Amino acid sequence: MLRLAGVVAIAWSLLLLPQAASAQTPKPIDATTSVTEKPLDDAAGTPAGNDFESRQKALDLRSEENNYRYGVAQHNCYSKFFVNHCLDNARNAMRVVRQQIRTEQLALDEEQRVQHASERDRQTAIKRAQYEADAPARATTEKSNEASFAEKQRQNELAAAQRNAEEPQRAANQAAYDRKQADYQKQLDEARARGAQDARDRDQKAQRFEEKQREAALHKAEVEARQKEAAAKEQQRALDAQKEQARQQQIKQQQQQQQQQQQQQSK
Repeated sequence: MLRLAGVVAIAWSLLLLPQAASAQTPKPIDATTSVTEKPLDDAAGTPAGNDFESRQKALDLRSEENNYRYGVAQHNCYSKFFVNHCLDNARNAMRVVRQQIRTEQLALDEEQRVQHASERDRQTAIKRAQYEADAPARATTEKSNEASFAEKQRQNELAAAQRNAEEPQRAANQAAYDRKQADYQKQLDEARARGAQDARDRDQKAQRFEEKQREAALHKAEVEARQKEAAAKEQQRALDAQKEQARQQQIKQQQQQQQQQQQQQSK
């Protein structure tokens, strides 16, 4: 810190510029001008030193006072005999003071410019001195950063070498994993295929069962129909046999009657 303070003091002594001289005191207004009103500020003047803000305020106040005095002078001129001559004198006095104020304003602006430039140079010198004072620490930091970077590079190289050494094992592990995944996927596909086939088989069995049920019902219906038809035919044959037997019996009875008649007739 002591070294830095010394460097800053040297830079300041080399770059600090001398301050400009204080502003000139304005000339008084012509005594022949009739001004009966009280000025805006009789005590207004130029402050000493480089207080730019207060000096600017003083110049602004003097400008306002000059305009005020000129207005009062114009007003008083209209009560005199030589009005135009009085107005010219008042205008000239106002212009003289205005020129003085303008000259001081330009000087003040120049002082501010020089002060700002000096301050910029001072800040630049301080920064340069700070930069030079920080050079050893910066060099130490850079060496530390370089060492840290080198260590990181070494760690990266070691990690890369380890990754390269482990690459065959990782590849073998990945291949084994891929095979397991492929086997699992194959088993899964086969299981799905078997499930689908079992579902189709169940559907076919159900369809065959339903078909057999329909065929059995149809066969039963046909058998029952044939049985009914056979029973009806059997009943019809029995009826026909009964009719034939009755007819034969009737014929036999008729023949017997005829024989009996013939026997009677022969007697």
